[in-house]
Amino acid sequence: MNNVVTENSGSAAAVLTPAQQAGLDDPDLLQQCVVEIPMGSSLRRIGLGLSGMYCAACAITIEDALRKVPGVTEVQVQATSQRARILVNPTAVKLSELVAAVQDAGYRAWPDAAARAGHERLRERRVLLWRLSVAAFCMMQVMMITWPQYVAGQDVIPADLWNLMNWACWVLSLPVMLFSCGPFLKGAWKAALQGRVSMDSPVSLGILGTFIVSTGVTFGNQDLFGHEAYFDSLTMFVTFLLAGRWLESRARERVTQSLESMCVRLPEAVERAVNAEEDLATVASESTPLSSLRHGDRVRVAVGQAFPADGQILAGETEVDESLLTGESRAVPRHVGQMVVAGSLNMSAPVWMAIERLGPDTRYQQIVSLVHQAMTEKPGWMRFADRMAAPFLWGVILLAAGGALAWQWIDPSKSVWVAVSVLVVTCPCALSLAAPSALLSAAGAMARKGLLVRRLDALEALAEIDKVYFDKTGTLTEGELSVVSLATPQGRIPAALGLPAAQIEHWGLAAALASYSQHPLSRSLVKAAQDAGGWPATSWVDVQEQAGKGVQATDAQGRVWRLGLHSWVLPTPTADCEWWSQDSDARVWMAAIDDRGALVPETVTGFVFDEVFRHEARPTVQRLRELGCQSALLSGDLASRVHAAARHLGQGEDMVVAQAQATPEDKLNVIARIQAEGHRVAVVGDGINDAPVLAKADVSVALDQGAALAQSQADLIILGGRLLGLPEAVVISRQAMRIVRQNLAWAAVYNASCIPLALAGLLPPWLAGLGMALSSLGVVLNALRLGGARA
Repeated sequence: MNNVVTENSGSAAAVLTPAQQAGLDDPDLLQQCVVEIPMGSSLRRIGLGLSGMYCAACAITIEDALRKVPGVTEVQVQATSQRARILVNPTAVKLSELVAAVQDAGYRAWPDAAARAGHERLRERRVLLWRLSVAAFCMMQVMMITWPQYVAGQDVIPADLWNLMNWACWVLSLPVMLFSCGPFLKGAWKAALQGRVSMDSPVSLGILGTFIVSTGVTFGNQDLFGHEAYFDSLTMFVTFLLAGRWLESRARERVTQSLESMCVRLPEAVERAVNAEEDLATVASESTPLSSLRHGDRVRVAVGQAFPADGQILAGETEVDESLLTGESRAVPRHVGQMVVAGSLNMSAPVWMAIERLGPDTRYQQIVSLVHQAMTEKPGWMRFADRMAAPFLWGVILLAAGGALAWQWIDPSKSVWVAVSVLVVTCPCALSLAAPSALLSAAGAMARKGLLVRRLDALEALAEIDKVYFDKTGTLTEGELSVVSLATPQGRIPAALGLPAAQIEHWGLAAALASYSQHPLSRSLVKAAQDAGGWPATSWVDVQEQAGKGVQATDAQGRVWRLGLHSWVLPTPTADCEWWSQDSDARVWMAAIDDRGALVPETVTGFVFDEVFRHEARPTVQRLRELGCQSALLSGDLASRVHAAARHLGQGEDMVVAQAQATPEDKLNVIARIQAEGHRVAVVGDGINDAPVLAKADVSVALDQGAALAQSQADLIILGGRLLGLPEAVVISRQAMRIVRQNLAWAAVYNASCIPLALAGLLPPWLAGLGMALSSLGVVLNALRLGGARA
């Protein structure tokens, strides 16, 4: 993929060669760039990696250039992560056209890949370091030459020696102008050719103005340019500006690398079984590229390798690290028959797996799509601020021109460097980086805790929520039931306590019957028996499952055993069987009928089930209360179960019941009423019926195991059911918004205080350059504090 991008794409004459166009227009390459397939649409959202961006104005320039390509429907460009997400018609757009459009705007582009992005940023930093080194070396030489001029002045130093010093400074400034200033001058020139301004425009005007005036003085045109040469200020300013950009690029790398690390987990090749029918113990394997895998292929995954797709383990046992997919830091055991997901790491032993889902169908690729969205998403207020960047830059240029004109009457010798100082000090780099650096850093911190951000807009609302509404079933519960007690003639016996021998035997018989059924309650009963040690071997004949009723089978003594509904298993109650007719909580019953057709009373057993709450449900509710967020249940389940769940999860006012037996319309009405009272509401759900209320909430959160429709309406996705990620996200979002406000306030104060100083002639260009570099670096470093966010 590296050979399809021109190396001189930053220049004005950058074009794609025929070979590069052919490489980019490979249909397989375009398919690899797809990061999202919108539901019910023929359009595709593809990703591009970018370089050469330093500000919001750069993002707007690239967005405008890409929108002009036929077949492009929507474009999002994020300067901080240097990524683009483009919604295109794949039959009408060529990848080479998109890359060429970006290059024509003066930037670099390539098919999106996190590994390539890291390589490009490393290459950029190395070139930037060379430019910085040249500028710093020349600056030191210029300062040594001009130091006598500062100390002695023209009255002491002879005129010919003074001119010789200026000539030496001019020669030393040439490498700075021709090499170190290349990015600024090229960017400004490209923008000028397109009739626009960029962040490089005021900087380049300041650099060129200083060099032209200083060159005129050196060449003896003092009548026109005055007597002051500013090579020292020029080289010092360029050095400080490049140093700031280099440090800023290092800091921005940390902002995005945690998100990018989630996108490079799949191996490039795997060992695939040559013969699909041969025994895995003796089968030969061959190295196969990931793109050649198909559904049903059997592949061998070595220790330390990532699983290439979603599938089932066929042979071997291992432990799997799913931390980047679920946020769970501990490896989890996986054995034959269990599922593994693409992108998780094999930690313990080689295993064979059968591939069931590939590419966009895998859970990993869905997570990658969410990551790409987070890295290019921009809230509405940020997009408005980006659009204001160009008018602001024009205002900067006019202000500098006005300042220079005014100083022509006050003190012509200061006119040039006043204009340069104004151009430099008002450059809005810090303002453009203030919000996106903090929000992207927050998204990365949340991803490390198992919660993915789909919409950066949501972080502002998440920081202000005071009500959190949970769906119960499948959200706070595991989606399966467990046996909590047994109904017997002696009364209820909790399953967690020691059971009498007879009841243990009955439980084993019930599990043996349930193993023939796939009903959720049967699976729960089997799992409970397995956890208790399994059951003895049982010889059944004539096993039958009757839909909606249960399972029956005949044992070796000829007795017919039934497991299922009360009305099917047990006869009409009489006086001697009153106990089992009155136990309404038992959902599954078991009994035997002898060869005469009579019920065997001592075999009657009822099984009482209850929901299994996620182990993080109660700590999540408690942590939200500590953060000032009231939790409430909004469920369609029976009122008795909803209130019991609230009592189980909350203490005092930790958890209340907003409404039980609620329809989707009821849920919408509850949320609308609470919002009308002035509350900011978050809703957490997982089912299709939760999609409308998720869309209505200020912040919507869905579980990754939930329905696709619910996830499509969600602002945040919880991975691996880690509910504690929600209060952690509230903490991070609140700190993110504090940092955004701090950054914006600092940038505003910096500009408001430095502009008057520059206009008053009290801020030399070198100091203006240092201030601008430190200001931009400061907001990015401030954003990095989110990596260790605390309440």
